[in-house]
Amino acid sequence: MKCKLTKACKHVQKLSDKIKDIPLLFLRLILAYGFFGPAMMKWSDIHAIGDWFSSMNYPFPYFSAYLAGVTEISGVFLLILGFGTRLISIPLMITMLVAIFTVHIDYGFEAANNGIEIPLYYLLMLFTLMVYGPGKISVDYLIQKIRNK
Repeated sequence: MKCKLTKACKHVQKLSDKIKDIPLLFLRLILAYGFFGPAMMKWSDIHAIGDWFSSMNYPFPYFSAYLAGVTEISGVFLLILGFGTRLISIPLMITMLVAIFTVHIDYGFEAANNGIEIPLYYLLMLFTLMVYGPGKISVDYLIQKIRNK
């Protein structure tokens, strides 16, 4: 029995090694999709976002609105391409932390109640990309491959 289990584990490990870059690609694409809507909302009326930030006592609310909008729209394109993935993950994580602690925390955990659930998931996915990188299906990997030749 132990022999069959060991063989099965080795088979699963080989398969996992072959497809390990696919989840990283999916994380990037899901995050890009998730940031697209909020980025477009900010850019459709950046002044209203600045007003909203001002009502929450953000420092430099209009600058913060532009900074969040630039960060999110940059994140969309960079995550799709897998270019500068580790670098863009940092300001996006900061954006999620700010969202958690200024907008969502008072509503608990559940997304249905506007809680921290979704920004927390985004934060964890971004942290994963910062630690593991974008994977082989990315511009970052292609650049690294060219540099190593």
